[in-house]
Amino acid sequence: MCGRFVASSPPDKIAAYFGADVAVDTLGENFNVAPTHDVYGVVTPRGGDANSRPQLEAFHWGLIPSWAKDRKIASRMINARSETLAEKPAFKGLFKKKRLLVPMDGFYEWKAGTADGPLTAQGKPAKQPMFIRRLDGEPLAVAGLWSAWKDPEAQPAHPDEPAIWLHSATVVTTAANEMMSAVHDRMPALVPQSRWAEWLDPTNDDVDSLSTLFDMGGDQ
Repeated sequence: MCGRFVASSPPDKIAAYFGADVAVDTLGENFNVAPTHDVYGVVTPRGGDANSRPQLEAFHWGLIPSWAKDRKIASRMINARSETLAEKPAFKGLFKKKRLLVPMDGFYEWKAGTADGPLTAQGKPAKQPMFIRRLDGEPLAVAGLWSAWKDPEAQPAHPDEPAIWLHSATVVTTAANEMMSAVHDRMPALVPQSRWAEWLDPTNDDVDSLSTLFDMGGDQ
C-alpha cells in the first residue's frame, strides 16, 4: 500500500534529474500527497517511441480507466499490485502501453503498534508513522500506470474544440524488501535508473521482462 508521499521539488529540478522536458506548471510543495491530488509523472510523450525524450506531466492520483462511467472508481485504484498487473482487466492493457514513473521525495507507511508502545484513546496499540526516503536525498522513481479518460460532464466551450481528457495514474506496489518488511509487507515498486528507459518505452510490451524491472531497494 502506498497512500501518502512527499513531493516538494520544483518541476524543473525533477525533470532535470530524469532527463525529461517540463510539460506542466508547478504543483507546489506538498509534504502530504494524498489520493485525488495531482502528482508529477515522467512519461514518454503520446505518439513517441523509445528514442523520444520523456516529459514531466501532471496526473490525477487514482486511476480512471477509459471505460469508467464516472471518476468515483479512482478512489479504489490508487495502487496496483505488481504481481497481477498482467492479469487484472483494468491494468493489463496499460501495463503493456501506458507506463510512467512517479517521482517521490519519500513515502509514508504506518508500522503496527506494540503493547508496550503508545496507545490509542481506546487503549489499543497505536500505529507509528514512518517516513522512508533515499539516504542520499535523491528522488525515488516509482513505477506507475496511466490512463486517459473523457469526462462526460466536461464539455468543451465550443463544438469545434477538442474533447477534454483527464489523465490519471496508479502507483505500483510490490512485496516489501528486507528493510521495509519491518514496517509493512508492501512498498512502492522502485525502478532502478538503469532501467527507466525500458519501463517508459511504449513499444516494449514484453510483460515478462517488464515484471523483472522492479527494484527491491538495490540502488535507491
